Amino acid sequence: MPEAVLFDLDGTLADTAPDLGGALNKLLEEQGRRPLPMDKLRPHVSSGARGMIAAGLGVTPDNPGYLDLQQRFLVIYQGALCVDTRLFSGIAEHLDELDARGIPWGIVTNKSQRFAIPLTEQLGLRRRSACIVCGDSARRAKPDPHPMHLASAVIGIAAAGCIYVGDDERDVISGRAVGMTTIVAAWGYLGDGKPPAGWGADAIAASPQDILGLAAANR
Repeated sequence: MPEAVLFDLDGTLADTAPDLGGALNKLLEEQGRRPLPMDKLRPHVSSGARGMIAAGLGVTPDNPGYLDLQQRFLVIYQGALCVDTRLFSGIAEHLDELDARGIPWGIVTNKSQRFAIPLTEQLGLRRRSACIVCGDSARRAKPDPHPMHLASAVIGIAAAGCIYVGDDERDVISGRAVGMTTIVAAWGYLGDGKPPAGWGADAIAASPQDILGLAAANR
């Protein structure tokens, strides 16, 4: 068994797409545009505000007006962080199993603290987790390895003893850079780039119940 398990937040532990998508659709309405269906937005959720705004408005950070749109999107989202957001099916049971086995678990996310901390509080995760490393907690966000080094230091377990579970290629890159076993959460958003089989992860989990077995098989 791993000594610790670390998770991405959006698209791995929690299905945040309904509230992030809702914030984008409110922004679209303010811009005089029609809302978009959730299935069009879900692949972009793991890319945060940048990905959502690009998907909905075709505006990227190098476009004039992007910062204003970004700030408005974030204000809307902050006002409705956990309306329809839920833990993915099987996650609650998996975390209970980790607790029962005495395996510490934590969160490493690119989400800013202003969103991640209250969201994990509302989801009942904040006080249970051994660490919550956010995009602005570390010197640089994933795919940089520093968030993984920081999480390892906070929980007091060497990176080689941890596994990292995420739904984006940046999660695999960051985890592998510090020697963690990396597992793709196939139930997550997975982006719209190359398929997860090409990310270089140690394993792909079809459900949270598969994580510990895959971790043991790849250590």
